[in-house]
Amino acid sequence: MFVGLMTNEQFMKMAIEKTKEGIFAGQSPFGAVIVKNGKVVASAHNRVWKTCDPTAHAEVNAIREAAKELNTIDLSGTVMYTTCEPCPMCLSAIHWAKIDKVYFGATIADAADAGFKELEFPAKELAKLGKSPLEVEDGLCREECAALFPLWKNAGLSRSY
Repeated sequence: MFVGLMTNEQFMKMAIEKTKEGIFAGQSPFGAVIVKNGKVVASAHNRVWKTCDPTAHAEVNAIREAAKELNTIDLSGTVMYTTCEPCPMCLSAIHWAKIDKVYFGATIADAADAGFKELEFPAKELAKLGKSPLEVEDGLCREECAALFPLWKNAGLSRSY
């Protein structure tokens, strides 16, 4: 039986599901998936509170998992799908891992509206100013990704962040 290639939207929906997993595990509402040659090599959610590690953002966790799975720190040829615009720390990690492209859904403004105190520096602008070869694409499944914030709040799991 032939199973067609997955679409960008389907990969983002996997990141959304990973985010929901994290929400119901008591974590904040962020998730990421890394894909190589049409295959998911890593998926992770935010684990900042569980690990008491302020760097345990979904994107960083996914990079760690992908590097381990592929046995390399060079993630060239991969694409990341993340439910929210990467913060400067995460965008830097994505750049250093040599990921080719990142798609994100919700924006930094959406996160701020939910109470997160992100550095308000657009990922596309940061990549451009840093002369990174990383391609940054915004708005993929934005409404579904932004809906993760009220889901998190309504689950009674929100904390000061």
